Amino acid sequence: MRRALVFAACLALWAPAAAMANGRAPLTNGIFLRPGDDHSLYVRTTFGLLVSHDDGCTFRWICEKAIGYGGEFDPKYAIATDGAIFATTFTGLRVSRDNGCTWTTATSEKPPGDPGRIADIWIDALDISPTGDVWVATAESAKPNDVFRSTDNGVTFTSQGLSSPVVWWKSIKVAKSDPQRVYVTGYQVAGTAQAHLERSTNGGGIWTELPLPTNVLFGSTPIVHVTAVDPADPDHLYLTSLGANPPAGDRVYRSHDGGTTFTEVAATTDPVRDIIVRSNGTALIATINGGTFESAAADGAFARLGMVKPNAQDARPPLLGCLAQKPDGTLVGCGANWQPDYMAVGRASNPLAWQKLFRFVELAGPAECAAGTTSQDMCAPLWPSLQQQFGATGPGTCGALADLEVVDLPTPAVKNGSGCCETGTGSPGGALALSALAGAVMLRRRRAR
Repeated sequence: MRRALVFAACLALWAPAAAMANGRAPLTNGIFLRPGDDHSLYVRTTFGLLVSHDDGCTFRWICEKAIGYGGEFDPKYAIATDGAIFATTFTGLRVSRDNGCTWTTATSEKPPGDPGRIADIWIDALDISPTGDVWVATAESAKPNDVFRSTDNGVTFTSQGLSSPVVWWKSIKVAKSDPQRVYVTGYQVAGTAQAHLERSTNGGGIWTELPLPTNVLFGSTPIVHVTAVDPADPDHLYLTSLGANPPAGDRVYRSHDGGTTFTEVAATTDPVRDIIVRSNGTALIATINGGTFESAAADGAFARLGMVKPNAQDARPPLLGCLAQKPDGTLVGCGANWQPDYMAVGRASNPLAWQKLFRFVELAGPAECAAGTTSQDMCAPLWPSLQQQFGATGPGTCGALADLEVVDLPTPAVKNGSGCCETGTGSPGGALALSALAGAVMLRRRRAR
């Protein structure tokens, strides 16, 4: 395992320099689905958003600048049934209603001080209910924070009664089986630092604070996220306590009574990326360096998937940076574009048997947008450089999915005792490569401002 991580880190250093311009190696780290559209995939990367409308055959790129962010930041995305794309940023909720071509900031037309204005505020939590309501929550340090809901597809927003001068709201989950059931978590930054869990059973009309039991452990900063709610049972949820398994891991807790009590079901060695509850009753936890974990029973603990073979290559799932489930039960996830997974995006029915959907070399180009749109003006001029550096030649043979390639690269030569993947003192990308190495091995969680 250690050897594989070293190889992956080395290959990350050899990746395109422009894609690492924000200090991180080019990786996929989030996947989002559009309700009612089984063919579209929206994939977050460390260099922007990739969008496919043909089951992952053709991906087109939307750059960070067009969406409205930069640096080592990863927006949370949600896709509406009409294809509207919502993205969280430090300066508000960004929205595109034309397939990623034009981006605007929600409620920016409202005057400062208007109670419905959520522009120019850090939006840190986002979800869309089965009825289409858009839910967001703020985590701004300079003003009170609140939870807002839009019933008109993100045009206007109203407070849901959780305004607080001391809490940053960190996660929102609306139950798919009951859109009236909403869970919100927050982190109290003033006074005694503590985590908060709120539940509403009537769509935000009334909130009940659920004190977290003493068996829920916290990291040095007490932040918890409601990471998943069973799509068939609004009382069945998973809570992730960030950094609660030092030095770099999280702890996962399960509740079957709507958040009143919790049982610890997993302790990971690095951050939890996604948790999904499958239609067959199993649940999966995705991490990058720690692997993939599965719970085969509703009340069972999670076990790491994989098998050690003394005289052959170990059987294991890829190092998943994201995980989602399509309506037909198919898994889609983010793997390592280079070693050891050789897939930026893959699919599976069995979490131990993945097929490559896409690699960066198969990028088709920037989003196809009209002149004068945000993405056309900002992203199209950047594409030739990105294309050259990835060696992108466009989609391969669509529909002919390849099993994950098994490759064992030789150990890179060490020059002058400088260590793995020496870039040379004269290399202009040396400092950047060192930053990418740290990102490839640890994939640090984004810090608050």
